[in-house]
Amino acid sequence: MALRDKLVTMAHGSGGKAMRDLIEDVFTSVFQPPGSEDQARLMSESLQKPGARLAFTTDSFVVTPLEFPGGNIGKIAVCGTVNDLAVGGARPLWLSAAFIIEEGCEIALLRRIVASMADEAAKAGVQIVTGDTKVVERGKGDGVFIITSGIGVIPAGRDIGATRIKAGDVVIVNGVLGDHGATILAARGDLALSVDLISDCAGLGHLMDAALTVAPGITAARDCTRGGLASALNEMATEAGLAVELDEAHLPLRPEVAGVCEILGLDPLYLANEGRLVLFCPPDQADSALAAMRACPEGAGAVVIGRALAGQPGRVTMRTRFGGARIVDMLVGEQLPRIC
Repeated sequence: MALRDKLVTMAHGSGGKAMRDLIEDVFTSVFQPPGSEDQARLMSESLQKPGARLAFTTDSFVVTPLEFPGGNIGKIAVCGTVNDLAVGGARPLWLSAAFIIEEGCEIALLRRIVASMADEAAKAGVQIVTGDTKVVERGKGDGVFIITSGIGVIPAGRDIGATRIKAGDVVIVNGVLGDHGATILAARGDLALSVDLISDCAGLGHLMDAALTVAPGITAARDCTRGGLASALNEMATEAGLAVELDEAHLPLRPEVAGVCEILGLDPLYLANEGRLVLFCPPDQADSALAAMRACPEGAGAVVIGRALAGQPGRVTMRTRFGGARIVDMLVGEQLPRIC
């Protein structure tokens, strides 16, 4: 029987018929997991190849508002987990999805979130194979929280990570920075900001695989989520034991994002992104990596923004447009909470 309720009630988390109706009508009818057991049983030909390794990641998503220009919490949940696998060189294959739903949440909103997740999973070539739902009392859950885990396969011979970065490697990003953070800030309506921005939320598995295919010397990659580009680079520079120098003139920023940051006293280097990664690549393979990335919709704006140096370990600096230099430190505190 089709679910007729318009709002989630505590009965939908009771373990009885109401919960079964919610799960079957809203979730499994869309995700179509392989089987109905308490665990997913998985097999892939890629796992049978000698030298292949599993990659596993987990994340939780608490973004507010739940829907925003360019996406919703469901889209972020799939893209964020896919991207965490992809930047490690893995090809994402399977996801789990657990939902903590607040009593009173609209069923129609849940359907939109689930539809978005199914759409993004199909684009990324992954299956949502298992999951869970829990319902909490009104006022205890803020709508919907989503917890996802992902499994991917790292092909034999592929080994990337921050400790492999070498002095001289160029730093590449796949497009404009800060769109997601600025979009969420404007969508909350707390400030009188009239900007036409859309979140950059996107899955980057195909882009990363394309880049690694033509530039197998890529040494490391990281997605620039909470803490933005600056925090990702500080983490990577510290792990590599090298310095990183950026060129401000080459940083890709929309004027609208730069304007929002100027008005509010924010630094766009620390704004969250949900469809942007930074990677390190040997200079002789940079052109090939850029061409492969630009051939993907998510990488059309790929550009070199700096390089790794044999300087003070962990230090990130930026050459300014005026010829000076400034330190780009790790984010202290929180620029914008509940961003993803």
